[in-house]
Amino acid sequence: MNNFTFKLVCQCGSTDARVGEFHTPHGVVHTPRFMPVGTLANVKTVTPAQLKECKAEMILANTYHLHLQPGEDIVAEAGGLHKFMNWDGPILTDSGGFQVFSLSEIRSISENGVQFRSPRDGNTINLTPEKSIQIQNQLGADVIMAFDECAPYPATYEAVKLAGQRTTRWLERCIKAHDRKDDQALFGIVQGGVFLDLRQQSARELIEFDLPGYAIGGVSVGEPPELIEKIVKATTPLLPADKPRYLMGVGTYKEMAQAVAAGIDLFDCVIPTRFARHSVALVRGERWNLKNQKFKRDFTPIDRECNCYACQNFSRAYISHLVRSQEILGYTLLSIHNITELIRFTQQMRQAIIENCFVEKFGHYLVEDSPAHADKVGH
Repeated sequence: MNNFTFKLVCQCGSTDARVGEFHTPHGVVHTPRFMPVGTLANVKTVTPAQLKECKAEMILANTYHLHLQPGEDIVAEAGGLHKFMNWDGPILTDSGGFQVFSLSEIRSISENGVQFRSPRDGNTINLTPEKSIQIQNQLGADVIMAFDECAPYPATYEAVKLAGQRTTRWLERCIKAHDRKDDQALFGIVQGGVFLDLRQQSARELIEFDLPGYAIGGVSVGEPPELIEKIVKATTPLLPADKPRYLMGVGTYKEMAQAVAAGIDLFDCVIPTRFARHSVALVRGERWNLKNQKFKRDFTPIDRECNCYACQNFSRAYISHLVRSQEILGYTLLSIHNITELIRFTQQMRQAIIENCFVEKFGHYLVEDSPAHADKVGH
């Protein structure tokens, strides 16, 4: 597992925030870092070259969706995800667990795995821990996720407990099925819902496997933001300090700042591209709908201080015109800006930790009644 190392660079003097370097076969991820979501082997409306300009280092793709279309065999035949989508940086694939468990109306869970009907053709699909790992081995991402049972919110204590126990048993099967240990790092996922003792139990069981990294899953599934913060603050310190820590499906300013303060390294969320498709720009903590009348004759950049391609070359008026006309370029420009904005936010936190002024610059996000600014969107 020498292809995957996590180097702790420095820590905040007032919080558990930290700066690190996660080394993978396709490059280094400088943490804390936001990771854009590219579900179907593409970050919607954005090219790999544009992603590089946005300072993206690691991106995501999804096992479930790629299994349905085009199929892992085709991706493998193309030479793996990196060659298939022409991205030479690190890639992480979600196990498909979250998506499958979202199909509550058309799936059934057993100890073996999950059986569901394909939303594409109605065929029955059995997704087991072994199958999820097999698919991810063929896709060839740098980091692959264990197949877990993501309990919904709300759920009873007993239901969440059983899901957590099954997640541990499934992890054992994932480890046995994992055939590419040299060039793929398998991360385990801590479950436990909003019950802190179950989170503790799940974390304790998972770290016994000494995996190259760990994730906190089962948040951003409908619970209020204050519960997310409580879960993250209680769970993160339980995870090994010498391994990367990944908070799944979180990407608002406040949630990321709170998570970084707790010691989280990596984030992913669909917010930047989803907001873009709804004509929304993220501007230093605010959400601007470019369809608003006030932008029709505003010939200034989205953000004068932003160095992204959209802000350096186009006006609010032009982008407003594009999104009103439903031109794809409008969504591309907003996606470029939004991705740049969230990555820059995590870069700024990184620099603040290095300079030992994290609380001074980001402490307002750690106060209970501070605004979240951006709507919470699940992964």
